[in-house]
Amino acid sequence: MRATAVEGTGTFAPLRHKVFAVLWVATIVGNTGSFIRDIASSWLVTDLSATPVAVSLVQAAATLPIFLLAIPAGVLSDILDRRKFLIVVQLLLAVTSLCLLFLSATGQQSVSSLIALTFVGGIGAALVAPTWQAIVPELVPRQDVKGAVALNSLGINISRAIGPALGGLLLTWFGAAVTYGVDVITYVFVIAALLWWRREAVEDDALAERFFGAFRAGLRYARASRELHVLLLRAAVFFAFSSAIWALLPLVARQLLGGGASFYGVLLGAVGAGAICGALVMPRLRALLDADGLLLASAILTATVMGVLSLAPPQWTAIAALLVCGAAWITALTTLNSTAQSILPNWVRGRSLAVYLTVFNGAMTGGSLVWGAVAEAVGVPVALGAAAIGLLCVGLGFHAVKLPKGEADLVPSNHWPEPLTAAPIENDRGPVLVLIEYTVNKTDRPSFLKALARLSHERRRDGAYGWGLTEDAADPSRIVEWFMVESWAEHMRQHRRVSNADADIQQEVRLCHKGSEAPVVHHLLSINRPHLGGS
Repeated sequence: MRATAVEGTGTFAPLRHKVFAVLWVATIVGNTGSFIRDIASSWLVTDLSATPVAVSLVQAAATLPIFLLAIPAGVLSDILDRRKFLIVVQLLLAVTSLCLLFLSATGQQSVSSLIALTFVGGIGAALVAPTWQAIVPELVPRQDVKGAVALNSLGINISRAIGPALGGLLLTWFGAAVTYGVDVITYVFVIAALLWWRREAVEDDALAERFFGAFRAGLRYARASRELHVLLLRAAVFFAFSSAIWALLPLVARQLLGGGASFYGVLLGAVGAGAICGALVMPRLRALLDADGLLLASAILTATVMGVLSLAPPQWTAIAALLVCGAAWITALTTLNSTAQSILPNWVRGRSLAVYLTVFNGAMTGGSLVWGAVAEAVGVPVALGAAAIGLLCVGLGFHAVKLPKGEADLVPSNHWPEPLTAAPIENDRGPVLVLIEYTVNKTDRPSFLKALARLSHERRRDGAYGWGLTEDAADPSRIVEWFMVESWAEHMRQHRRVSNADADIQQEVRLCHKGSEAPVVHHLLSINRPHLGGS
């Protein structure tokens, strides 16, 4: 059921929508179980092998599948029923935790089996991550989307505050098998909530995308979107360095701070508690700083925390530092996630969020492996100190690369007229060459070309794989814009994808056209010539 508009745009306004509220609570329960499982795995590997490489491999096994599979998962999110897809993957994750439970209960757990099952769990996380984010606009009206994104981040960190501490206690008191068993139970709640949600049925659509076509369309959009490029760059440099604190925290707890499993849970709980506090003050922070300022502050605070931990401080100091780290972490995540949601149109939201998650987890995976190797070579304190200096440098250096504002109106304009055809055209026929003829005076030519340069990105984002301009040798005022689309169906989807913001750009182009009528549009289809035999 799609949410209707409700007045109120405060931090907790999205919870007024019943479906969002139920699924939000369910995800908190599910994520709490995941954190319980993760602390058991992270600590268990230090019992099986205390080397930094083994510990960082578990972290890498959790994030590598998201790096590898997030984009295909995003495609599935955009073309399948998202509710049913989530239910199937939750069942996969429950089975994975059951396997962890069995191996731990029978004493057959090993580093290799732990890494392998963590990798399978990472596959499940890769499949659901873009889908959970993509359903947000289905659950709340447009004015509450940013608030819903912030609440999702808050929910994750509520889980982060509860899950690790509870997991550490369960691990200390009852052992790994019971700890994994509690995680299995949490999936029951998530699946029940998804079964309760009656998602609005999607009507059969002759232009519905298929997997490989949707995959190509998503990559074309990501390749052509400059705003997305900026977001991905800022995310990559931040997470590549900040990943050190997550990869090395089990060793920090055990080797530098002299704690056990329960203390490790307390440290992760401190991160979650700090994140909750950060989320609650986020509206005030946004009033003081823009997105770039928030990301810079996050980098400075996270670097400071890593520097403090590298000095092997007293345990209470480490807990206080990780409270600060949690606030900085949620500030960075919420800032980047909200920016991503605000710059993406609905038709490609799942795929583009998957690209973002790919970069995020690629940076986390690569960073974990690098910082684990550095710690192996020179020690945990030096690795943390180096990561802190690096994060501070890139935070300051990339501050000049401003994040997009995300203020464009991305609602489909539906202003393109239906193409005139002599007869019905098969959807898979193509490629299609679209020609648009303009008449432009010499004095208007610079403005026209400037507007066309912006329009070219819109054409490529919405489905064109080739674009160009030509002029008539006999009459330079006659300019023809052309672009190629892989099939007739893809061009008809292109009609649906043009947003109000894109329509404004097209209007700028039209104002430079001086013809007595609108620009003439031609749709040219390839002719499949019969095979010509002969010698």
